[in-house]
Parts: sequence; structure tokens; C-alpha cells
Amino acid sequence: MAMTWPDTDELAQVLNIAPDGAVDDWQTTLDRVMAAGIAKVKSDVGMWGDDDEDSPPDSLAQAALRMAELMATRPTDPQVGRDVTYLRLLTGYRRRFGIG
Repeated sequence: MAMTWPDTDELAQVLNIAPDGAVDDWQTTLDRVMAAGIAKVKSDVGMWGDDDEDSPPDSLAQAALRMAELMATRPTDPQVGRDVTYLRLLTGYRRRFGIG
């Protein structure tokens, strides 16, 4: 099933930033973190196509949300890219593999 990438409101729910639904105070930060999470997934998958043509499957959309959550809650942890949940969500979609 094709989806769209997660949005700032979904990230705010995961981070429990604005239980009342008002994310205005955090909008800019959440937008940046969500964009970074999506970019990380695209980078880890490799050879990502045009955004207008490629919509992510559920697992890649969830991987982007998970990565954004990790980036927001553990900004200095060098191991966030090796998170077990994140890596499981990428299974079967990676076209490029890191060395290390």
C-alpha cells in the first residue's frame, strides 16, 4: 500500500509534544526533524526516485517517523542509525549498503 511521508502532526503525537493538537511553538523544529528523518531513509535506501512519482510503502514511512523520533530524542547518540526497529523497517528496500 502506497502512502505519503509522515507529517509534523504525526511526529508531534509520537513525541507527545502537543497533546492538545497545537504544535505552533514547535512547528519549525518539527518540520526540520521530520525532513531529516525522511532524508535519512532515502539515503539509506539509496537511488531514490522523483518525489512526485515515488510514494513510500508503509514500512518506509514508519522508518522515517522512527528516525525523526530518534533524532529528536537522542541528538548526540552516534548509534541512532543502527536502531533495531529502524533497520527492520528498511528490510527489503535497501539498494545501498554502508560499510562499517
